Amino acid sequence: MNIAHFFTLLRIFISPLFPVIYFEYQWLGIPLVWLPYLLLGLLIICECSDLFDGFLARRRNQVTDLGKVLDPMADSITHISLFLTFTQGMIQLPLLLIFVFLYRDLFISTLRTLCALRGVVLAARFSGKVKAVIQATVAFLIILLMIPYTIGLISLDILQQVSLFLVSIAALYTTISVGDYVFANRHYIKKALEST
Repeated sequence: MNIAHFFTLLRIFISPLFPVIYFEYQWLGIPLVWLPYLLLGLLIICECSDLFDGFLARRRNQVTDLGKVLDPMADSITHISLFLTFTQGMIQLPLLLIFVFLYRDLFISTLRTLCALRGVVLAARFSGKVKAVIQATVAFLIILLMIPYTIGLISLDILQQVSLFLVSIAALYTTISVGDYVFANRHYIKKALEST
């Protein structure tokens, strides 16, 4: 355990707060106009911790196998938790669209684990980093859109339609990133599967 792992674990433990605050803001006594700011604050903490853990691990020469596993897992937990939360309440994203993010991460994780068990290490792809940035950006934009909605500047219909459009773009790129990952590592994957 090191400071980089601490920031990664912080991200994992903060993620469940998204649905709690989003669904129970009234019970918690939080005014609707404050809701997007609280969600935005949580997301900023998560994304900053993502930057800090990688920076500190490299700076302190503390890049570990545990960190390599925890970091992408923390990204997935953060983004999927938030998007699953937005399938309910005011945003109403289609659940099937969010499954694209979930299945992509499960598929890649399973593939990497299978290959690792066969002694084949699959390197991360730049497309995976771009995917994480796009998902984070879309999450930020949806929460920012909630601000004019909560003060009556835009309608619920506009909020939902723009959110759907943004998440559809993220889902499309997420699908592309799977193809890129499999194609780039096809020889290693084939080698791992042949040794089963």
